[in-house]
Amino acid sequence: MTVLSEEVLRCTADKLIAAHQEASRSNDWLFFVDELYAQDCVYTCEYAGVMNVTANGIDEIKATHYGRDMQVGWEGWTFPYEGVYVGSDNRLVTHWLNRGPGRRSDGSHYQTPGISFITLNQEARICRQFDMFDLAHQMKLCDELEDAGLLSPSLKEQWVIPMKERLERQLAKNR
Repeated sequence: MTVLSEEVLRCTADKLIAAHQEASRSNDWLFFVDELYAQDCVYTCEYAGVMNVTANGIDEIKATHYGRDMQVGWEGWTFPYEGVYVGSDNRLVTHWLNRGPGRRSDGSHYQTPGISFITLNQEARICRQFDMFDLAHQMKLCDELEDAGLLSPSLKEQWVIPMKERLERQLAKNR
């Protein structure tokens, strides 16, 4: 495998960050996938051991991670990046936030942190991505948003309630 320079890695990370900024603004999460992801990319999001979503190839990525998952109630959410860390062997680590709509009474954002482990191929396209975030804190955040009248009813129905049920079942198994 061709080892990409730090400059190329950072440039690719900058493109991803810019794409997510535009997607957060427009709520179009598909426009950048063909440009930034390899045709055979494997994209995995691990939801606290209760659900694993793995997409194989950009068509599945567009149908799941950036399609189905981002098109249901995430309007008004943004996903700003806190940092990008360039590693060896064409790897990046990105630290980002799940930031809900509105602000708390103290002016702080409703948000929880997330992290992505990304590998680029020799064309500087994402060929592997593994996302993680703290699902329990995400559920607490959604509760706060609901209490503030800011949680989308469709997000609650189609994502929050099913995730809470999965977490409860997982915890009940180990009692």
